[in-house]
Amino acid sequence: MILPIVAYGDPVLKKEAEEIDQTFPKLKELIGDMYETMYAAQGVGLAAPQIGKSIRMFVVDGSPFADEEEEDDEPDPKAAGIENFKKVFINPIIEEEEGEEWGFHEGCLSIPKIREEVFRKEKVHISYYDENFEFHEEVFEGYAARIIQHEYDHVDGILFTDHLSPLKRRLLTKRLQNISKGEVNVDYKMKFPVIKKAR
Repeated sequence: MILPIVAYGDPVLKKEAEEIDQTFPKLKELIGDMYETMYAAQGVGLAAPQIGKSIRMFVVDGSPFADEEEEDDEPDPKAAGIENFKKVFINPIIEEEEGEEWGFHEGCLSIPKIREEVFRKEKVHISYYDENFEFHEEVFEGYAARIIQHEYDHVDGILFTDHLSPLKRRLLTKRLQNISKGEVNVDYKMKFPVIKKAR
């Protein structure tokens, strides 16, 4: 089932999410819905807070990056292995980030039509549980690391706009306010926070 994606301005996006265990109701169904929602919105990652659930879980599928690579003449080393990067991360912990910081114009399904350069480290060491609650510790690099860092921020209540300079954020204020009011054209289902006017 395709779920509405929560738009910028909803408090759930700024909240640190809770860990879950195997008893979480209808977990497999939720994971399936999250993948379906992500694909419908043409995303490469989706965190549970983005569908209004404040739990520490996100899904990723980096294959769209691989499709872009095929169109380029020069292969990008940061995209190595991205075509097979499809995973569920439950209760993830980034143990370490290392390497050079590199910039990339990130977007977010909760903040449509805005892309800005965000700098992140090139490698992450992460521990997490998969959809069967099996424990993993892995290292990811390049685009895979970036997708993880972006989605991990979501379960910590951080948005990519929080990484921008105060000036850049000020310049985006009006566009961000419009998104929270639903004044944006998107071709996927979204849920916009209600704006209460100050009296």
